[in-house]
Amino acid sequence: MTTTPTGTPPPRTLPELLDWRTGLHPDRVAVEVHQVATLTFAGWSAGARAVAAALRRRGLRPGDRVGLVFGPRDWVRYAVTYCGVLWAGGVAVPLSDRLAAGQLGYALTHCAATAVVHGDDTPAPPAPPGVAVFGDAELRADGPDDGDPPAARPGDLAQILYTSGTTGRPKGVAARHANLTAGAPHHPRRLALAHSQRFLHAFAIGTNAGQTMLLNALTAKAAALTLPRFTPVRFARLVAAPGTGTVFVVPSIAIELLDSGALRDRDTSGVQLIGSTAAPLPPAVAARLAAAFPQATIVNYYTSTEAAPAQTTMIYDPARPDAVGRPVGGQLMVADADGRPLPAGTTGDVWLRAPHPRAYYRDDAANRATFRDGWVRMGDVGRIDADGYLYLTDRHQDVIKTGAFKVSTVEVEAALHEHPLVAEVAVVGVPHPVLGSAVAAAVVPRPQAGADGLTLPALRGFLADRLADHQLPARLLLLTRLPRNEGGKVLKRQLTALFDN
Repeated sequence: MTTTPTGTPPPRTLPELLDWRTGLHPDRVAVEVHQVATLTFAGWSAGARAVAAALRRRGLRPGDRVGLVFGPRDWVRYAVTYCGVLWAGGVAVPLSDRLAAGQLGYALTHCAATAVVHGDDTPAPPAPPGVAVFGDAELRADGPDDGDPPAARPGDLAQILYTSGTTGRPKGVAARHANLTAGAPHHPRRLALAHSQRFLHAFAIGTNAGQTMLLNALTAKAAALTLPRFTPVRFARLVAAPGTGTVFVVPSIAIELLDSGALRDRDTSGVQLIGSTAAPLPPAVAARLAAAFPQATIVNYYTSTEAAPAQTTMIYDPARPDAVGRPVGGQLMVADADGRPLPAGTTGDVWLRAPHPRAYYRDDAANRATFRDGWVRMGDVGRIDADGYLYLTDRHQDVIKTGAFKVSTVEVEAALHEHPLVAEVAVVGVPHPVLGSAVAAAVVPRPQAGADGLTLPALRGFLADRLADHQLPARLLLLTRLPRNEGGKVLKRQLTALFDN
């Protein structure tokens, strides 16, 4: 089954989009790191032009790849440097400041970077031979804009974003300017998030969610607001601050915020939109968010680094608690193993299609397996109902084959999230001598509840009316935290190893 969205505006480049916003709102704040720095559109544009000029003087040519290593305090400087690289015609490669030296070296070598730029609060990163290392302050102090126009065109490569590597070695996902600006407004009255003065997030630089926030800063009426370091109390203060009309989270942040008690006695009535991304939002968590933010619409976004900007969006609906929505900014399809569309209600591979699609950089084999005629194979199994809503069964590699049954870890996790003592949970398959695999649950207890009731027999009893016998966990592991990457996704390979210990 396939569904088709509305049309999209013609493509532009990121520098053109920044110029447009600067002409409209030069003095309006675009990005703010709370109590650290603010950036107006005029400052963003002037800074990007200066960085572009400095990079040109240092030999940057159109198409050259530039690694960007910035920490959360440096979101403002990152935004300027990112657009400066694009203004000069280069390709930005956002990288986490928490990468190990080997991981950073792999990415810079794989994309054949010619330079890497780091933020003021980030030590100079180790770089492979031949890769120049520049400090952000050095580039900004190099002198004024040289007056050259933007070198990029809509069809040119703009960024390479490395995947989280939860299922293997990270892959570089390449996006062109036309992909990044698809759906961007062309009229001032069409700016997004017009109900907010600010939209709040705590996403890391170098993640797809973080890049979405950067693009939101260019296309929204609201300013982007983030923290130099996330804690539930600090985040809750900004949630309740006047003007915060939109809050973006990943499920793990939502759970931590709700369980911390930091929202207690705070006025959340100003928040009109809660957006969750990066992982499926468990229905029980969505219900708790709806209770904590009674004036807000709770929306779950489903996409991937490879598929963006195509996505599905789902406004929380108790009548459809497991749905992840209908397509926005692209097309949705559930297909068989050969890529043929399946009828409504039939389970198969989930595909999304976006205008101006992305691709893996320097990886033809992976491209053949993932991309087809503009469609992106999401790596998930799911179905589309008669009304066009997508329901996920599981990640392909996470489906547990136990005996004659296939078990959806998403379904088991959703049921476990309903337990009053469970804060976080991840379900994996572990080896079993007879069944092949057994269902195993790693659980983080809620801190205020304690773990006395979190025994395997008690959990199985709780789940007995919610799941079939073959879906019940056979093993239980209690942890203080789940291993996650910076994007908030659980590293299930690490969990499986913990069960072997």
